[in-house]
Amino acid sequence: MKQTVRTRPGGSERRLDAAYDTALLDLDGVVYAGGEAIAHAVESLGTARDGGMHLAYVTNNAARTPETVAGHLTELGVPAEPADVITSAQAVARLISDQLPSGSRVLVIGAEGLRVALRERGLVPVESLDDDPAAVAQGYGGPDMPWSRLMEASYAVASGLPWFASNTDLTIPSARGIAPGNGSAVQVVRIATGAEPQVAGKPLPPMHRETILRTGAERPLVVGDRLDTDIEGAHAGGVDSLLVLTGVTTAAQLLAAPPEHRATYVAEDLRALLVPQPEVSEADGGAFRCGGWTASVDGGALALEGDGDRADALRALCAAAWTAAGDGTCALDSVKALARLGW
Repeated sequence: MKQTVRTRPGGSERRLDAAYDTALLDLDGVVYAGGEAIAHAVESLGTARDGGMHLAYVTNNAARTPETVAGHLTELGVPAEPADVITSAQAVARLISDQLPSGSRVLVIGAEGLRVALRERGLVPVESLDDDPAAVAQGYGGPDMPWSRLMEASYAVASGLPWFASNTDLTIPSARGIAPGNGSAVQVVRIATGAEPQVAGKPLPPMHRETILRTGAERPLVVGDRLDTDIEGAHAGGVDSLLVLTGVTTAAQLLAAPPEHRATYVAEDLRALLVPQPEVSEADGGAFRCGGWTASVDGGALALEGDGDRADALRALCAAAWTAAGDGTCALDSVKALARLGW
């Protein structure tokens, strides 16, 4: 059944940590960046957890094992168990094991997280095409992965082996800025071979299936910083989502989002889990109001009037932009309106 096109962010009279039983949280850009906790993340997650919300950490990063991720979260002040972590390595390992018999050898282009996930599914990681693999699995290998590994992947894929990728995120947030992600490395192999991988990570169904199987969530809320993975994945899975602006997505990109990238809720950071979400209402003349702000379309640009919480202003702007775009992408000029908000 075709989903209704969202034309404004939603509202919630209840706190989000009470309205949903499980938060499916992305990590990079939501909980931490470059290994350091993002402002307000630790306190907000602790309060949500203490209130009874189940916290699950769903990441497209296939490099680290769930044990390592859980340990890192605990060090940051967010106690977590390995079972609370779901990775794209686990999703791609299940995807491969559904197609290959147990004991099959798989050429690994990536880090330990991918090797561990493959072993858990009864597969045997190998390092070379000379080891007679039955498939190729590619995941993020960290900043020090040598170019020779991409060459090995290219040789194997070009030989006709089935190729699987944990995810295709082109970029990842880091403490120093935006860096190339696994999708950039996948693109290198794609260019060299002309082949296309089977992809498991967000926003595709294998990752959603892995997440639901491992968490048992009944009323999940996807929380992320990326439109093309977190929010699109929630849209594809038919579940609600919260976009936080602590990672790679800019306010301008949010305003221009096509329907599959429009989050249910929009906020600056994870404190949004602990409060109700304001409604966006229609005002006179086709304008939209949220809090003390009113947004409208003036010629070919978005216009903004009022004052108050700038997140409310962004919600009103989203309603004006998404309504004008309908089922397309908004091309209205947002520079002046966003500059007023410091974005």
